[in-house]
Amino acid sequence: MSNPSPSPGSCRFADYFVLAGIDTDSGLEPDELSGENFDQSPLRRTFKSKVLAHYPQNVEYNPFDQDAVNMLCMPKGLSFKTQAENRDPQFHAFLITREDGSRTYGFVLTFYEEVTCRQICSAMQTLYQMHNVEQCSSVYASSSCSMDSLASSIDEGDSSSQVKMQRYNSYDIGRDTLYVSKCICLITPLPFVQACRKFLQQLHKAVSSQQTPPLPLESYIHNILYEVPLPPPGRSLKFSGVYGPIICQRPGPTELPLFDFPLREVFELLGVENLVQLFTCVLLEMQILLYSQDYQRLMTVAEGITALLFPFQWQHVYVPILPASLLHFLDAPVPYLMGLQSKEPNDRSKLELAQEANLCFVDIDNHFIDLPEDFPQFPNKLEFIQEISEVLLQFGIPPEGNLHCSESAAELQNLVLDELVHDKKNGNLTSTTINMYELLKGNETLARLQALAKRTGVSVEKMEIAAPLEKERDTRCQCSEEELRDYKLAVQLREVFAKRFTQMFADYEAFVIQPAQDMESWLTNREQMQNFDKASFLSDQPEPYLPFLSHFIETQMFATFIDNKIVSLWEEKDPLLRVFDSRIEKMKIYNVRVPTIRTSNYQKCTILKEAAQAIEQRLVKIDHTAIHPHLLDMKIGQGKYEQGFFPKLQADVLATGPTNNNRWANRGATAQRRKDRLRQHSEHLALDNDLKEKYMQEARSLGKSLRQPKLSDLSPAVIAQTNWKFVEGLLKECRIKTKRMLVEKMGHEAVELGHGEANITGLEENTLIASLCDLLERIWSHGLLIKQGKSALWSHLVHYQDCEEKREAILDIPVGIGPERRKSESGLILPSLKVSLIHDMRHVQQMSEIKTDVGRARAWIRLSLEKKVLSQQLKQLMFNQSLIKKLYKRYAFLRCEEEKEQFLYHLLSLNAVDYFCFTSVFTTIMIPYRAVIIPIKKLSNSITTSNPWISVSGELGGTGVMQVPKNLLEMTFECQNLGKLTTVQIGHDNSGLLAKWLVDCVMVRNEITGHTYRFPCGRWLGKGVDDGSLERILVGEVITPVVEEDLSKQCRTPPQLRSPTVARRLSITSLGGKAGKPNAGQIQEGIGESINNIVKHFHKPEKERGSLTILLCGEYGLVSALEQVFHHGFKSVRLFQKNVFIWDFLEKAVTYFETAEEEESQVNLLDGKRCAETSRSLCQYVNAINTAPRNIGKDGKLQLLVCLGARDHLLHQWIPLLAECPVISRMYEDGALLRDRATVNTLIRVLQTLHDFNITLETSLVKGIDV
Repeated sequence: MSNPSPSPGSCRFADYFVLAGIDTDSGLEPDELSGENFDQSPLRRTFKSKVLAHYPQNVEYNPFDQDAVNMLCMPKGLSFKTQAENRDPQFHAFLITREDGSRTYGFVLTFYEEVTCRQICSAMQTLYQMHNVEQCSSVYASSSCSMDSLASSIDEGDSSSQVKMQRYNSYDIGRDTLYVSKCICLITPLPFVQACRKFLQQLHKAVSSQQTPPLPLESYIHNILYEVPLPPPGRSLKFSGVYGPIICQRPGPTELPLFDFPLREVFELLGVENLVQLFTCVLLEMQILLYSQDYQRLMTVAEGITALLFPFQWQHVYVPILPASLLHFLDAPVPYLMGLQSKEPNDRSKLELAQEANLCFVDIDNHFIDLPEDFPQFPNKLEFIQEISEVLLQFGIPPEGNLHCSESAAELQNLVLDELVHDKKNGNLTSTTINMYELLKGNETLARLQALAKRTGVSVEKMEIAAPLEKERDTRCQCSEEELRDYKLAVQLREVFAKRFTQMFADYEAFVIQPAQDMESWLTNREQMQNFDKASFLSDQPEPYLPFLSHFIETQMFATFIDNKIVSLWEEKDPLLRVFDSRIEKMKIYNVRVPTIRTSNYQKCTILKEAAQAIEQRLVKIDHTAIHPHLLDMKIGQGKYEQGFFPKLQADVLATGPTNNNRWANRGATAQRRKDRLRQHSEHLALDNDLKEKYMQEARSLGKSLRQPKLSDLSPAVIAQTNWKFVEGLLKECRIKTKRMLVEKMGHEAVELGHGEANITGLEENTLIASLCDLLERIWSHGLLIKQGKSALWSHLVHYQDCEEKREAILDIPVGIGPERRKSESGLILPSLKVSLIHDMRHVQQMSEIKTDVGRARAWIRLSLEKKVLSQQLKQLMFNQSLIKKLYKRYAFLRCEEEKEQFLYHLLSLNAVDYFCFTSVFTTIMIPYRAVIIPIKKLSNSITTSNPWISVSGELGGTGVMQVPKNLLEMTFECQNLGKLTTVQIGHDNSGLLAKWLVDCVMVRNEITGHTYRFPCGRWLGKGVDDGSLERILVGEVITPVVEEDLSKQCRTPPQLRSPTVARRLSITSLGGKAGKPNAGQIQEGIGESINNIVKHFHKPEKERGSLTILLCGEYGLVSALEQVFHHGFKSVRLFQKNVFIWDFLEKAVTYFETAEEEESQVNLLDGKRCAETSRSLCQYVNAINTAPRNIGKDGKLQLLVCLGARDHLLHQWIPLLAECPVISRMYEDGALLRDRATVNTLIRVLQTLHDFNITLETSLVKGIDV
């Protein structure tokens, strides 16, 4: 929310004094909007309250909103009590947020007055008689034995019955005294909580005291309205209450903003651990619901948590006290921070909330917080909690909060004793003193003496009843010791929180993208522009910070912070931003770090004492004293009081104040005139100012115009308009989110293809998907009537599943399975995988790893997104009209037809990119796979008589060897999630008459996600054919799945005639040289491209690298590129119809090196010892591959040698060795690349770039090889 600052033109401490209560003319009017249960006894019901008077009538810069003030002064309306009940006055604060985000604060003291109006007492008696009759009739009708019913049906002659009657129906007009609530309220531009509380308490005391006050109440109210100014920034002010001075102070322009609520109480109520978790939820803009019986607790926690956000500001719905008439606002499908009064302790179970998936529920009274699932923790959380705890312990406050239990008290006592032992004062008392004057200040005699002394001009404010050691403190400090400690504690805690952001965002300005145009152009195109380089900022942060920061920089509060930074180029800098920037500058001056090194080391706040001293100095030496209250020109007879009744004030003396009565008013007026001139000048320069403001508002958050619901008009039309704004906001948010996901993902894929710079990380992608899940939950919670569990979306899915299962049970058709699976004809294609919402739900329901409905909903969204059916399946869900009408109110988003269509259109755009957000997140689940082996029937047998096997590997693991059933080309298997599939090993044992087998490819499909991988082969398996291999390692790639109902839409060609999606890769030797051979330039380009892809792979973050196997062994990988080099100019002459392979050349070279080493003649040839070591390593690797217990062919052996050479950084040594070997002249033509010295030297240099990387090979590649 906005920084507390006075309204333009405001220089007075208070704008209004308000009196609210019962209107005797209207009598008892039930408060229908409060939603109370009329089965309750009349004393427990709520009745309409009314603003009885407010002074002055209106203030130009802060118009009086009577409905809002009445609703917030008495959020639950009038309350009645009898003399038997506790009637202590209660204080609470409230705020009203204007449309521009500025605030007005209200401070209310509610007390009880005796009802003297006979008609109201009679009305209450009548209500009780009616209530008792109803209770009696309900007893006889339902045989209820509730206490109220029993009490109302007992015979009046029984004395014990009378006692019970008095207990449960506690009002009798002849026996009881009836009291009704009334409140006095100050409305102020700044939140001076303590000063307003004291003023109102003293005002009430003057009414309830037997002694009349020194002056009429009008004098004190007139004084605070017209004669007490706002203290200037950095100054303190003293003014007079009825019985004593009141002090307030205001921070200077370089200090943290004004915050006068007791932050100590927030930590006592919640404890440090809970508060830091709540703080994190607020930063991530989740929905926050505070829950307490006490209005002031709601306000204190809400204001406390938002004050700790500095330099950021809450940008969404903010209603710390939600009136009973606005409970429907809890359905708001936007981030909110709201406070709700609980009717009784432990009634959380009765509270029905539409949206709980992203809700942080804070039960303040019970010291309990219910957190959303799966959100990132605040950076350095443990060290952060430790530092806060140290500050709290210095002030004697237990970090776990005040649990009001003996265990807590014992722990605190131990802490205090421990502190006494180690404080080196030998057990003497600390400097904390007991202010006796403060203790006696409530004494009536002393109060009368003080008032008399004031009127005679004598001051007794510094009366000392204390030990000499304490005299100095009492005479110096102008407020109580407890208040001073609270001020010091609050500012030190706030400094600890502010330090975290100063450290985390010390270099934020370097990543702000400065606009090149003027302000109007920037505002016009605000939505399309990137203002902050998020990817670069995240890449500069410590690894532990990334989960939190990647979410936080997507929030509206961060976007507004950056907007304010850019707008400061043209306008005056936002006050919070100015303070924050000055702190960063100061930190950089003191901590000279060139260049700046980001570290996750925790840095404690070092300015705690200075911050506390600044406040203490203002409170010790008061800068300004306001004019004392004085007698006013009042009519004869005014100012007389009846004890216990707030008098009717004389309106004419309170309607206006004196003109130019003090220097602060003059100074404020001068400053205002200067501002007016500047504004007029600005308006003259920019006639389009209204349009500018409109653009600025649109550039802010979606919920900003709905920061607080309208309290002045609760008509159905206004409520409908509010809900329509929510619908529009949700649609706009969907458009923005899907566009961002699409652009970022497509940008990332462009980088994969070699275009542009990377601008999204896996972390960012996960953040965007989590944000989409949150948006869908909020859309499905809007206008919800019936819900099961915490997730609105999953609840709808379950209802849909139940409906479908009932329908299909009637029709006797299996649900969601689709057509019966049949064996594919000759194994040539995979059987179709039908898209089914119910089928996907069942997969998610079977995932034992997920324990909650919110988790299941998110898993289902991720699965649908990965399968590219999210829009399609949500359409199926959203257009079941009968179910929608049953589950949702008329105004719900899901019942807005046009908006639904647009919403689905935005989601459909996500089908343009590939996501693996389900596979990559749920890594431990069991997944069924289906594999099909596709032979080339024209050239070989479709079935082999040998025993085939396959082994499937992925980024997350492998299956091991699995036997394929004989005479079958299709098999299913289940194993733990393999991730993206990378390789398939296929082979057989060469048994039987038809052992030779020409395999086209292997297809493997994930039966949950539908991802289908094609592993091209195009080679023979069998001895005496091709290269004699009995097993091959195939590298795969994802192909676009074709689901049954989409075939006709995707392509006009009948399915049987469609071309294969990926051309199979056949070896050069197996084709007998028929294919067109690449020239030398193309081969060299291929080598460079394959090496470049490996280098780029290692420059990515480790979690985003993907499969290295594809870069080594894939179609355009390193192995393929080096094969092209070796094949160039190779004499593949057929000897007796037998192919010659590159591996044959390598074996002959090894034989030569081994023979040469024995003859010791290779030293002269190969230039020394180093070359001898290289030749030995080549011989060792080739022999190890040849002797390995694997039936791989010659091309497979070459692939393995290249991979091992890359892993151990030996390729650049082996290439020149082979190029110099005499065998090359017999097996290669003169123009071969390997016989060109310049080409070989270039190849060596390119291969040397792999030295910097640690290449790890998949187990499937090196299985059985021991080198």
